[in-house]
Amino acid sequence: MKREADKSYQLGANREFPDLALEVVVTSGGINKLEAYKRLDIPEVWFWENGRLRLYSLGTDGYAEVDRSQVRPDLDIVLLARCINIENHLQAMREFRQATQ
Repeated sequence: MKREADKSYQLGANREFPDLALEVVVTSGGINKLEAYKRLDIPEVWFWENGRLRLYSLGTDGYAEVDRSQVRPDLDIVLLARCINIENHLQAMREFRQATQ
């Protein structure tokens, strides 16, 4: 089964599959897609749905929802979600940069 995320990222070198997959859920399907990602051994999957960012980390028993990224532990998820929800993209980028400097 071929499965492609809306966006994916390889954070380590020489990996066959990404370390992080990002899904933007517009209709349905959301977390039901986790099984496909599990077969690909993708460590983390993020879902953006209804203005909310949900993170899932792969463990020995499958995916579990987490509050903090395991692959990007330094990333402030609350700040990121708040900035994503800002309609003006320049303002969102400015606010994110200011908060992370």
